Amino acid sequence: MDTDQTAVAAAVAVTESTNDADSFTKVKSKKTQKRKREQHGADMETEEPMASKRPQFPPISGAKLKGPDEMRKIAVPAHRYTPLKENWLKIFTPIVENLQLQVRFNLKTRNVEIKTCKETQDISSLTRASDFVRAFILGFQVEDALALIRLDELFLESFDVTDVKPLKGDHLSRAIGRIAGKGGKTKFTIENVTKTRIVLADTKVHILGSFQNIKMSRTAICNLILGSPPSKVYGNIRAVASRTAERF
Repeated sequence: MDTDQTAVAAAVAVTESTNDADSFTKVKSKKTQKRKREQHGADMETEEPMASKRPQFPPISGAKLKGPDEMRKIAVPAHRYTPLKENWLKIFTPIVENLQLQVRFNLKTRNVEIKTCKETQDISSLTRASDFVRAFILGFQVEDALALIRLDELFLESFDVTDVKPLKGDHLSRAIGRIAGKGGKTKFTIENVTKTRIVLADTKVHILGSFQNIKMSRTAICNLILGSPPSKVYGNIRAVASRTAERF
């Protein structure tokens, strides 16, 4: 009896082991999967890339590129009416003849209006003309403002004295006086050394020049506002100007 029971138990164990073996699937090793992926990638690389079709756009004419006529308006404050009236011919001539733009002074809105027309060839002419008129209205001479039309890489920068240091009353007046100097000597020296043009209008400072020269001039003016003596500022800007001249 014992032998029969042991034989039955062994047969049951064998059948259970075979059932377990059938229920579990064999997992592929990572090495074989990686090898297959590499082979598949090599097959993909050997295939010729598909030639993508580029879109073809017809050329655009100059009239369509310019688009509709554009207009810029520059507001004129009351204290600049008389200088604008006296120098109107000097302002009007380069805008109309050189840049092929239309310009007028609107008496109702007190704005200088500049508009493109059919004869306008360069798209950037409108921006140059508006910068030229804006520079004159800020207080620059017409001859200096004309450089914005004739030369590239010239810019206008404006900032307030109180932006550098919050001054009030006599302290603000003394700071403006340090920038100007006796008879405008300090301002003229900064202009000549940095090759810029500076306009002091109340607490506003306007600088006309190239990017590098504006940076030098702005640094000198900020040092004067913060209280540095003019002699030290002269030495600093002369040293910077000599270094930039050697570099270029």
